[in-house]
Amino acid sequence: MPASGSCLCGAIRFDVQGPLRPVINCHCSQCRKWTGHFVAATAAWQTDLEIHDPDKALKWYESSAEARRGFCARCGASLFWQQEGADTITILAGSLDGNTGLTTAAQIYVDDKGDYYTLSDPEAPRFAQTGHAVTMPERGGV
Repeated sequence: MPASGSCLCGAIRFDVQGPLRPVINCHCSQCRKWTGHFVAATAAWQTDLEIHDPDKALKWYESSAEARRGFCARCGASLFWQQEGADTITILAGSLDGNTGLTTAAQIYVDDKGDYYTLSDPEAPRFAQTGHAVTMPERGGV
């Protein structure tokens, strides 16, 4: 199902023409510092994502040797997380337009979560690290 989204100010828009992965909530300290809370994110195949950024507002922060984080330099909105060499790109679920039909499939880095909140969605499996079993849907037509 095609999806679209944007940053807060609209300088960056994007379209996804393929399937989205179910949402994973990440409670690691990097994600919490990046967004001010835990991250709820889906993912798409990189080839299915089209980014519209006429003003070159999308900036990338190399948060580790393995990954980078994309954000809008104009409004500061957190948008993407990408692992080095991956065929997929993680998209913050809150940046998607309208109803998504997505569900939360797992919560990761729960041992690193902030002490100021409790874990929501008791049905979603919880993992101390990233060792989760949520995979990307098959590419359409491939």
